[in-house]
Amino acid sequence: MAGLSIWQMAEKDPTALAIAAPDGREWTRGELVAQSYQLVHGLRREGMETGDVLAALLPNQAEFLALNLAVTQAGFYLVPMNWHLSGAEVAYILKDSGAKVFITHEQVRDEATAAVKEAGFPMDKAFAFGDMPGFHPYEELHASESTTAPEGRTAGAVMNYTSGTTGKPKGVRRKLTGLAADDAAELFTMSQQMFGIQPGDGNVHIVGSPLYHTAVMVWAASSMHLGHPVVLMDKWDAQEMLRLTQKYQVSHSHMVPTQFNRLLQLPEETRNSYDVSSLRFMIHAAAPCPVSVKHKMLDWWGPVVYEYYAATEGGGTIATPDEWLQYPGTVGRPWAGAEVKILDDDGNELPAGEQGTVYMLLNQAMDFRYKGDDEKTNKNRIGDFFTVGDIGYLNEAGYLFLCDRKIDMIISGGANIYPAEIENVLIQHPQVVDVAVFGIPNEDWGEEVKAVVQLNDGSDGGAAFADELLAFCEGKLARMKQPRSIDFLAELPRDPNGKLYKRRLRDPYWEGHERQV
Repeated sequence: MAGLSIWQMAEKDPTALAIAAPDGREWTRGELVAQSYQLVHGLRREGMETGDVLAALLPNQAEFLALNLAVTQAGFYLVPMNWHLSGAEVAYILKDSGAKVFITHEQVRDEATAAVKEAGFPMDKAFAFGDMPGFHPYEELHASESTTAPEGRTAGAVMNYTSGTTGKPKGVRRKLTGLAADDAAELFTMSQQMFGIQPGDGNVHIVGSPLYHTAVMVWAASSMHLGHPVVLMDKWDAQEMLRLTQKYQVSHSHMVPTQFNRLLQLPEETRNSYDVSSLRFMIHAAAPCPVSVKHKMLDWWGPVVYEYYAATEGGGTIATPDEWLQYPGTVGRPWAGAEVKILDDDGNELPAGEQGTVYMLLNQAMDFRYKGDDEKTNKNRIGDFFTVGDIGYLNEAGYLFLCDRKIDMIISGGANIYPAEIENVLIQHPQVVDVAVFGIPNEDWGEEVKAVVQLNDGSDGGAAFADELLAFCEGKLARMKQPRSIDFLAELPRDPNGKLYKRRLRDPYWEGHERQV
């Protein structure tokens, strides 16, 4: 392999723009790569070796991408953590991942401080941006280190945590390839090149979602390796995205349908006041996009809106704008090297048009294990295929349509929320004997969290007790997971074997709404 990476490009053109950061600073390739080299030296000084884990609880900032570049050339794992998580949830991931170093930010001071205390994390390995008593300043990790390339540069990986039906997140861990860092970076860029996005070519990538999301980090990092400047937003705002698009001549992004909704809600005069003619590849995934919304975005931006179907565990399918217009609602056909099958409950392949569980082909590059959970890993596989539990069908032309999502999963603003985790908290209240959590319509976020509770006296707890339960969730769940509202029933609908008929509870809330499942 010839090797294609920002490390090599920084040697040839160190003054080229690498990152336009949220704080207004513009980082050159030379500055970014120099810090990544310093971080490798500093992390090794802290005792990190091949296969060790660095955990990061950070907002969107240029240094987060510098950490990615350090880890992925030093044979380490990077565990990005959702900064909406509570201290207890962060502590769980710190312990489960076996992190050797933890880096955080004063924006999440309370959660990070609580996490290291609960996890018993060694404070001499904890670093932070800003005022964080007990944490070492981030600068101590790298500032005194050499800016020369480190020895033994081999590929590392990002290990994202994804929740499951048990409510406890699991690390999606892939084996390290052992490839040289530059060669691995070249393979890594295939995630963009399969959409037709080429190295250089005047492309500029904008990041409007949190980097702790799997695809968001993948697209930001692969953009850097393709020589594309990355424009980082710390907090997504529709008009600000349009302003930055015009300023930096943005060509591509990775988005979620909620962002489309926010853009379309801007006054037409505002939308038309920005030049978005530079847009070429606006990719979306993570949540179902209503057909009407997709049509409006295509009418506004032109045939530049692409869609794909995949998961943290792998994928998947692609729908080009023309393909989607031909088959509205599809999530596309398998990309090169991928394969999709629809199987029934007995593992038999179903013909076109019949609904079943969606399975995707595993290959050596995609293969993974759920860290510490072989049962979950094996349960989701049949031969060389894996599933994340979605229900769908293939049409006669081989295009995939999703009919239902992962069992009972809530998708709010592109984030996956698993009801079991919320139910496991509410059931701890002494007056709650049964609980069901599911998603109901939310015009802005797609879905919001609803809880239906059965009290031990069978009564209607009323508004006051609902407030008490909501307060009970605080500190135990990230804010995005906390129910927005609570209803009460004398008895939840279960069959004699204990199976909960959650659809009976959920369906009435969706009457009259366009539910994309």
